[in-house]
Amino acid sequence: MTAIDLNLLTALDVLLAERSVTRAAGRLGLSPSAMSRTLARLRAATGDPLLVQAGRVLVPTPHAEHLAGRLHVLVREAHAVLTPAAGELDPASLARTFTIRANEGFVSLFAAGIVAAITQEAPLVRLRFAPKPDKDARPLREGLIDVEVGTTGASAPEMRSQMIFRDRFIAAARHGHPVFDGVMTPERYAACGHVVASRRGAMTGPVDEALHEIGLKRRIVAVVPGFLDALTVARRSDLVALVPQSCLSHGQVAHGQGAHGQGAAQGLQGFDLPVTTPELAISLMWHPRLDADPAHRWFRQTLMAVCRKMT
Repeated sequence: MTAIDLNLLTALDVLLAERSVTRAAGRLGLSPSAMSRTLARLRAATGDPLLVQAGRVLVPTPHAEHLAGRLHVLVREAHAVLTPAAGELDPASLARTFTIRANEGFVSLFAAGIVAAITQEAPLVRLRFAPKPDKDARPLREGLIDVEVGTTGASAPEMRSQMIFRDRFIAAARHGHPVFDGVMTPERYAACGHVVASRRGAMTGPVDEALHEIGLKRRIVAVVPGFLDALTVARRSDLVALVPQSCLSHGQVAHGQGAHGQGAAQGLQGFDLPVTTPELAISLMWHPRLDADPAHRWFRQTLMAVCRKMT
């Protein structure tokens, strides 16, 4: 196996950040001549000039720009591997900001409980809840967020994950909706007007596949970005919303005529779908570089405990 000098990775990361041999040498504690020799070695190893003179400054080549993003993460991970793990954690003295990426439904249901539990143990910790417009793994890989909440996918197999709770799809309609006047059947359900939630604007999903198998099709009237939006539309119209049960978790889901709980008090009543759809496994996901970090481990365990207690 060809020997690789990993110090070159750190050197290139600093050179691309500083775009100056002199400044890069200062950061690394080298002489400018030694830094120039290192740049020459990098050029030989990559087969690319990497940084070229443009007036009084150095500018990166297209290949160097392509490497920059991956390189910074790689160098940070390499340093993490070679850094001794911290000792026992004292949450009361922990001063750190944790970023959680989750959809608006999760934030609405769980954020208050998470904030209360975390700040009670660690008053110096700050929490930032980031929106989740897609399932792109890049923010986790680049350290822009600490954890993500949702269903796991196949796009980022290296991510660590742990299931928080199981969920399932139900339907919801305004209290007093005609759909509750009789026995719920696939035909009666499909005949309703429907509002669906999709970040990508998709009009079909698992429930439509189940209906299709028995020769039925829903009438989709509206598509909105999130589940809370769908519930708002259903509350103010005759449309039926398809949402996770956790969206009405503090109420009762109707299994027959007349049953309703807090969801009805908010103007909505949930009911079981008349077709079978796959269960939802809601998980916490994080990058493996944070696996052994004591503060991050405490944060993950606390967050999961709160969510499990509330479901």
